[in-house]
Order: sequence, then structure tokens, then C-alpha cells
Amino acid sequence: MSEIKEISPNKLMALGIIGGLVGIYLSPYFPTAGALGAMCAVIWGADAVRRVAKYGLGTGVPSIGQLALGMGIIAAMFSLAVVKSRILAGPVLALIVAVIIGLIIGWIAQNIIKMRIPIMIRGMTEIAGAGVLIILGYSASVAGDYVFADFIPRVFSNGVILAVIWVGTLAMAHPFNACLGPDEKQKRLLYLAVSTGAITTTLMGIAALMTLGTSAVITIVLGIILWFIFYKKFWDEVYKDAAVVAGTGLLPKTEA
Repeated sequence: MSEIKEISPNKLMALGIIGGLVGIYLSPYFPTAGALGAMCAVIWGADAVRRVAKYGLGTGVPSIGQLALGMGIIAAMFSLAVVKSRILAGPVLALIVAVIIGLIIGWIAQNIIKMRIPIMIRGMTEIAGAGVLIILGYSASVAGDYVFADFIPRVFSNGVILAVIWVGTLAMAHPFNACLGPDEKQKRLLYLAVSTGAITTTLMGIAALMTLGTSAVITIVLGIILWFIFYKKFWDEVYKDAAVVAGTGLLPKTEA
């Protein structure tokens, strides 16, 4: 564990849940807000992946990323479909269903499969919650709202949902894969998580050109700006941390 003071998991969870839901609920008025909400969930999910994967999952990181978005798509579609006229209840119900699924899968992994990871149950619960908000947020930025009837033609029938799942998974799982090692630090990882969330926002903006027209340009431009800012911050952190190794010839004593 790094000796540097880190942002607590509870604060990042609050950012992911509050930011994610606010972005989704604002998407009918400002579709880009859906993608910004999804970015909050990406940050939360990337840190949850980090805390679970540092127990030695290795190649299992992409697997739990896919599992998270898999739990997310089931929870999202089920919940949006059953709320019917109570549309406002959809995103909250989806989050509740996702964390229940994550809790069950985490319990099975810990107690039946015997993975013996102390934070497995909480970790899978958080990853599932982040996954459903990523699905809903990015989908809402393309559909222009979070209504199930609009998701079918604007996100499912045209295949955009495949991009949402794949790039959403990469946005959440890639930061730890790119930063793992003896000098892995939360700060550097979170900068990269914002960067991957931003480039995913840009891709969703391009997809939204088909469904929302030229108004999607805002999403594209904002995604590019955020990507540039936070990839530069990530790049600077990489150089700063690498300078310690280059100057001494020694790897840090702390383990990720």
C-alpha cells in the first residue's frame, strides 16, 4: 500500500453515486450530463477495481470489468423496463438491483469459489454499482434521456450498446492495468481514469451525432478537452514518479 495519503473509498463512492445519478437525471435537458455522470462512475469503479485487483488478480482485471458491465446491463434494462410510467424511479432502482447482484456474486466468489480476497464482497458490490451507472450515463448521452422506449431505437437497435459496454469496461478497468506495479499510486490512477472516461465521452458524442444531431458536438468537444487536461496530468505524474527511479536506480520499497 502506498504511504501517500489517498482519497477514501467512501468519498469516491459518494462521487460515483451522486454524480452518476445527477448526470443521468439531467440528461433529458442536457445529454452531455449523462456522460459526465458516467465519468464520475468510472472514477469510482476504477478505484474499486484497484482495491480488489491489488490482491493479485492480474489478468482477472479485464474479467471483473466485463462482469461489472454485464451486471450493469442486466440491472439497467430490467429496471428501466419495469418502472413503466414511474420513469424517475428507473435509475435508482437500477442501482439497487445492481448492488444486490454484485453483493450476491461477491458472496459466492468469497465463500463458495474461495477466492480469499478480504474486500471481495464490498468490491464486487461497488463495481456492479459503478457498472450500471456507466451503462445508464453513457447510454443516456446518446439517447437524450433514460427512458427504456427510447433506448431501444437509439442505443440497442443501432448497436451503440456494444460500444457502451466495451469502451465503458476499458474506461474502468484499464487504469489499474496501466498503473499496476511497485510504484502504483491512486493519484496517477485516478487521473488516468478521468482521461479514459473523457475519451469514452468523446466516442459517445460521435455516436450521438446519429441520434441527436449537431447538439452532440458539445459532448465531443468537452470530452476532448477533459481528455487532454487529465491525460497531461497523468503524463506529468508518470514522469515525476519515473524520475525517482531514474535518479536512484532503485524501485520504490512500497508494494501496490
